Amino acid sequence: MRFIISADSTCDLSKKQIEENSIGIIPLHIGLGGKEYLDGVDICPDDIYAYVDGGGALAATSAVNPNEYVQYFKKWSAENDFIIHINISADFSSCYQSACLAAEAFENVYVVDSRNLSTGHGLVVMEAVRLAKEGMQPGEIVSYLQELTDRVEASFILEHLSYLRKGGRCSSVAELGANILKLRPCIEVKNGKMGVGKKYRGHFDKCLKDYVTDQIKGRDDLDLRRIFVTHSRLDEDTVQIAVDTVKELQPFSEICVTDASCTVCTHCGPGTIGVLFIRKSASDV
Repeated sequence: MRFIISADSTCDLSKKQIEENSIGIIPLHIGLGGKEYLDGVDICPDDIYAYVDGGGALAATSAVNPNEYVQYFKKWSAENDFIIHINISADFSSCYQSACLAAEAFENVYVVDSRNLSTGHGLVVMEAVRLAKEGMQPGEIVSYLQELTDRVEASFILEHLSYLRKGGRCSSVAELGANILKLRPCIEVKNGKMGVGKKYRGHFDKCLKDYVTDQIKGRDDLDLRRIFVTHSRLDEDTVQIAVDTVKELQPFSEICVTDASCTVCTHCGPGTIGVLFIRKSASDV
């Protein structure tokens, strides 16, 4: 069967993964300096950082609207037996609702809420690709993905809180205290929503190693086929600390290093890094 697995630009998959698997990507909108751009098309994270570093306000993100989804699905629908489109969590954006509305006009378009963001979202996309290539029927793929979303673990550690403070998600006092105490909060995605987990203290490289260790050490419930290390403007040596720690602790078959998209960077800023992976299903444990 001919098919397309598709996602919003928030999935943060690498260019190589997208091209090798013919994944369709529809970009969210980024508002910056009074102008609107398309995530990953005519704006990249460094454009946002440069603008904010120069004293500009934070960028704003907005969802893909139903009409845009209709035009997007129309392009693929006539050429394929089915399309499975996977969205950023409905708790973070109205993209899922808009895609569902648009899909009503097509008999072969299926929409899935990833209940996640960044490569937590991307992990669901990659599983959809695998299942479609194996010949699973679209309805069965959707049912599997809906169960899978509860088994995706996504979290990030932040080097600093400046973007959270500028976005009104923490106070100046909290940012100052965190800087003085060298606190690095872990942001976790659970049940489709973000919350603050453990706070690490000390040099960022040490905190990063401790954070990765807490996430995966000694666990026998992990799907070891793939793990993502996704970051926003961190140097190669720092990213390598995360990769090396993963290698020391678990024998993942594939460690995928990717850059965070504009949508994620708009809210977390530079200096953010996470490890994202899937737990085994109950039948595999």
